[in-house]
Amino acid sequence: MPFPFDISATEGRARTGVLRTPRGDIRTPAFMPVGTAATVKAMTVEQVRATGADILLGNTYHLMLRPGPERMERLGGLHKFMGWDKPILTDSGGFQVMSLAGISKVKEDAVTFASHIDGSKHVLSPERSIKIQADRIGADISMQLDQCVAYPAEKPAAKAAMELSIRWGARSKAAFGTRETQALFCIQQGSTFEDLRRQSSDQLQEIGFDGYAIGGLAVGEGHQAMCEVLDYAPEMLPADRPRYLMGVGKPIDLVEAVWRGVDMFDCVLPTRAGRHGQAWTWDGPMNLKNARFAEDQDPLDPTIDGPSSRYSKAYLHHLIRADEILGKTLLSWHNIAFFQALTAAMREAIQHGRFEAFRRDFHARHTSN
Repeated sequence: MPFPFDISATEGRARTGVLRTPRGDIRTPAFMPVGTAATVKAMTVEQVRATGADILLGNTYHLMLRPGPERMERLGGLHKFMGWDKPILTDSGGFQVMSLAGISKVKEDAVTFASHIDGSKHVLSPERSIKIQADRIGADISMQLDQCVAYPAEKPAAKAAMELSIRWGARSKAAFGTRETQALFCIQQGSTFEDLRRQSSDQLQEIGFDGYAIGGLAVGEGHQAMCEVLDYAPEMLPADRPRYLMGVGKPIDLVEAVWRGVDMFDCVLPTRAGRHGQAWTWDGPMNLKNARFAEDQDPLDPTIDGPSSRYSKAYLHHLIRADEILGKTLLSWHNIAFFQALTAAMREAIQHGRFEAFRRDFHARHTSN
């Protein structure tokens, strides 16, 4: 395995540790801000770095369209292109197989996309996805190409997508080969069917990967159904490798997933919410558009190192209501900082054997508001 994964403490199924990469350590549980198109929306890399993020996520599909993989390679890869010197994980483009189903066609060999930008045709096979991620973009962690199904899914459709993902996983592994400074993660699929998740896990482990992701959640099933899957899915995966829950989610989702043994997360929620005037806090979400904040001179959250400790809620309310770009930046910055503070608090709680108490308190504060 190219990246050592050292687990320093556990509490129940929750664990904290470090995934060590040549570009820096990733402290787990870890939240990866999403830099879909070579930027975390509305933020500079300096601002993202200041929040404490150890790793960013980029997206193969979007970078394949703009600026293009060959140009990306000529410009020195994504790290140099966007000025980020820490690790980067890239999503393979598999999620777009589902989210852009109306303009994509899946076959055994590859998926064909019609660009959402100009309608041009693009073919993404497991081999090409790895070539783009590992060689053109220069990702530290590449993901296998997979097929994800939306919820609810009929079992035959979920089974077919899961089995195709296994075959694509094997092809991704063959294309990736053996590398000393880059890693490849696979993706467990199977929708909400435990036996399919078990089959997926067993066959992916036979192939062998550097890390194991849980895919096919946060696709409409809701928090309770997601937790029911996480009651069994993480423990199907190797205990000595990182477990990554893709596309999740709300703070309460992160806390519950960590309790069930997940190590890594990504989601567009912090910046998307920030651009629409919503701030995440220890007491739940706060809509800064509301008139009750118009003359509130208190800071948004003095415990978060960032703009929330320097600007009043009244000022943030004004910026959002006036549709000023600065408001989108400040709330996005706050939300990313909050998610980093949340994962740091979970790491500390697990390290000191206090995570169950932390989880109970987090639930109480979120459900009382």
